[in-house]
Amino acid sequence: MPESSIRKKAAEKKKQTSAETAAEARKERQRRVAAPGSRRWVPPTFITVGLLGVLWLVVYYIAGHRIPFMSDLGGWNVLVGMGCMAAAFGIATLWK
Repeated sequence: MPESSIRKKAAEKKKQTSAETAAEARKERQRRVAAPGSRRWVPPTFITVGLLGVLWLVVYYIAGHRIPFMSDLGGWNVLVGMGCMAAAFGIATLWK
């Protein structure tokens, strides 16, 4: 059965519209996938914060009774040291 010219024009218009929509969607995806800025700050930061946590615990166990603010904190020093190490692991997840 022959198609009318109106049907052909409608089919061509639909095909063109869907192709344009697909092209726009590809452009949007490419814009959203753009890489974030430089992450060169991450390794030195997480190493520093992690070592700070370890150093805090070492100083607390060796000389915590001689340092006034550490003796005032008491058992909370463990939380401070472990918190720094946990923060270091959290920062490490940002590394790409």
